[in-house]
Amino acid sequence: MHLISTEAGIASASRVGESVADLKQCFIDNLICALGRLPDEVNPQEAYTALAITIRERLFAHGVRTMRSYRDKDSRSVAYLSAEFLPGPHLGNNLLNLGLTEVARQALSELGLDLDELIELEEEPGLGNGGLGRLASCFMDSLATLKIPALGYGIRYEFGIFDQTFQNGWQIEITDKWLRDGNVWEIPRPTIAYDVQFGGSTESWKDQNGRFRTRWIPKTVVKAVAYDTPILGFGAGNCNPLRLWKAEAVESFDFAAFNHGDYYRAVEDKMTSENITKVLYPNDEVLQGKKLRLQQQYFLVSSSLQDMIRLHLLLGRPLERFHEKWAVQLNDTHPSIGVAELMRLLLDQYDFDWDTAWNVTVNTFGYTNHTLMPEALEKWPLHLFGELLPRHLQIIYEINRRFLEEVRAKFPDDDARIARMSLIDETGPRYVRMANLATVGSHCVNGVAELHSQLLKETVLHDFAELWPEKFCNVTNGVTPRRFIALANPSLTELIESRIGKGWLQNLDE
Repeated sequence: MHLISTEAGIASASRVGESVADLKQCFIDNLICALGRLPDEVNPQEAYTALAITIRERLFAHGVRTMRSYRDKDSRSVAYLSAEFLPGPHLGNNLLNLGLTEVARQALSELGLDLDELIELEEEPGLGNGGLGRLASCFMDSLATLKIPALGYGIRYEFGIFDQTFQNGWQIEITDKWLRDGNVWEIPRPTIAYDVQFGGSTESWKDQNGRFRTRWIPKTVVKAVAYDTPILGFGAGNCNPLRLWKAEAVESFDFAAFNHGDYYRAVEDKMTSENITKVLYPNDEVLQGKKLRLQQQYFLVSSSLQDMIRLHLLLGRPLERFHEKWAVQLNDTHPSIGVAELMRLLLDQYDFDWDTAWNVTVNTFGYTNHTLMPEALEKWPLHLFGELLPRHLQIIYEINRRFLEEVRAKFPDDDARIARMSLIDETGPRYVRMANLATVGSHCVNGVAELHSQLLKETVLHDFAELWPEKFCNVTNGVTPRRFIALANPSLTELIESRIGKGWLQNLDE
């Protein structure tokens, strides 16, 4: 890897300056050099894009300084794994966090443009459905504001769950084409890509040291490609990345099939692979929808864990200390297959013994539960799980065997308890219970409010709380006052600040 001297690793003050003149000049430069447009012929969408690039440059300058600080301090990092992120529109929030809203307003006014009109043009990222995704984005905002090293990991859905509109007085749902005009806030990272495997079979053998080994022989392989969006903290100059994964085919064009006139098969792998990140939450009432959702969840955790291991080794850290440098938070059960995936990576690719791999895994993961409804706790049909992830099912069986031995030792002759706590539901058709897997494979389990966390221990995870009371804690959901007051209600913000100043934007107790 070629390294550039640290003296060359700082953006010039003129490039990322924060005066009216600096923003004005940078905006014009981006119109000309980034978009190839004459300033006096620009349309509103092009003006928005030039302004977004201008602000994004400042975010990445903060981001590089942040990364250098984390690296120099050898910091431990939070990795927030979530199937959803609802960050909201970026432009207004980033201007607020940089303290540049009025500077940008004046710079644009001098060019005959209205800041509020450009802010209204931004398409909201369609990466979530509701509270789960908003919680994840509030955490990312707070982590950056508090200067806590963190990466968010999610999926770059091409289409969100839906847009709402009205026709003849009736509400209807239409496709959420949030990427129709591109996404100026993200940077594609084509060199950060990982193979994600599905299906196939496994084979086992004993190596020359007599150790039992297993190899997964997949049926299909999909490539996960990274896209990074900078998440800036408020008034902190701290910027953490949100890394989203897009699915691509390992080989996107079959030239031989094309030459034989089979034009569909020539691009079949590309279409099949890209389906994984095509839409948020496919309908899982049909088997094909269930399969695609499980593929999405495994695609997210496999690419993210491979990325964390790459970064860990790149910094010269021993993999046995992975849990000392990464705190991986599972946002609900969607990423809980990460427990089995980290075990697979450590056992099969890095030759760990079981006990060492399990110690690293349990001390790496924390699990946030979002629901008290037993029917909403995610579980997968055993036959589907085994078909898509045969190696992971083997690992889950072994986790379960060892776990149930521990339960029997503490609660002998309690078969009903064993049946409730097992990672495999055998009360009817057999299922893999993902909440049980997340609880067994994490060192900390929390609800999202004090009452919820208490009820969690009394209801759906009662047996686990009796076995491991020290494992359960509470983390109350928070919202960011920046977006929900300062951006949403400028007049109220002005009134509050006229009485108590600006400190409440970082300390809501005020």
